[in-house]
Amino acid sequence: MSVFQMEGFSGYSVKYSPFFDNKLAVASGANFGLVGNGKLYILDIDQNGRLQESNSFLTQDCLFDTAWNELHENQVVVAQGDGSLRLFDISLQSYPIAVFKEHEREVLSCNWNLVSKNTFVSSSWDGTAKIWSPLRTNSLLTLVPHPMKITEYIDRIDVPLSHQKAHGAITKNKNCLYQAIFSPHDPNLIMSCAGNSYITLFDMRQPPTANNQQNFLSHGGLETLTCDFNKYRPNIIASGGVDNAIRIWDLRMVETTRGNLSATTTARPKCVNEISRSHELAVRKVVWSPHDPRLLLSASYDMSCCIWEDMSFNGQTTTSRTNNTHFGKGCIARFGQHTEFVFGADWSLWGRPGFVATTSWDGNVFVWKGY
Repeated sequence: MSVFQMEGFSGYSVKYSPFFDNKLAVASGANFGLVGNGKLYILDIDQNGRLQESNSFLTQDCLFDTAWNELHENQVVVAQGDGSLRLFDISLQSYPIAVFKEHEREVLSCNWNLVSKNTFVSSSWDGTAKIWSPLRTNSLLTLVPHPMKITEYIDRIDVPLSHQKAHGAITKNKNCLYQAIFSPHDPNLIMSCAGNSYITLFDMRQPPTANNQQNFLSHGGLETLTCDFNKYRPNIIASGGVDNAIRIWDLRMVETTRGNLSATTTARPKCVNEISRSHELAVRKVVWSPHDPRLLLSASYDMSCCIWEDMSFNGQTTTSRTNNTHFGKGCIARFGQHTEFVFGADWSLWGRPGFVATTSWDGNVFVWKGY
């Protein structure tokens, strides 16, 4: 295990470089991201396995996410709390080489297109996702889920009594898009998850209208905080939310709602696997393994990270549901060294499979062997 302490800053996101096996980018913010500066750290892993800072960039507001440019080994984009995205060249000092500012509120996520590699997507508290090119400062496309229609539907569904109080509190964040990501299989497919508990799928080949969106309720009316595409199975995605659950979906088996929602419309999605109490608090991050189609990494507000085996899938056959209470029946590893909320997690693309990096509000970046 290796550790790096970010003095005075809390970690929000960590990403391995797609070009170098020993380089990480970490997005962070002062004062737990509530007020003050942000900082982008570039960390190198030396020959002895130690994490060392090779460069850093101070920003005027908190950084919530980061993504490497898939076409340029020295470029990193960050999502900033003032509604902007900033592109840095890590071989330079101090200033971004480009600024992208159209969002009206905090930018919570950014993700680079792994297939076409010439665009990236951002999502914001303002309820929109935007597609960008690093070659121009104006967005190429704005994607807007239809939150008011969806929220009307959520207000009609039955929420368990145990969740009613929490549900009433989180509706203030109903339009917030916590994450938007490109499919690693299709350069035109984008998935987002939101505070209204819905996952939305956008196809950029279609006009960005309500009828060309696919929406489904993923966490029973409670906030969906994270989602990810399986790297090997194009139709499989995972989500995590405020209900402490991880859910795995097969897009071929999801009942979707398209366009306007009527009073009689129902959207009861079918998940192929559910880890109902994967963590003791909300699941903040889920990331499928780049090495194994069955493995999933999760990070939580309960200060722990876990590696799970999707036991609903074994080659081409369906087996059983993942059991979160016993090691060897779904939970392969549990990491509990963080002392605050864990926001960022990523798999190493390099070397022997099983290494991951995580970062937390405690200011620590850990690299550890999961299995």
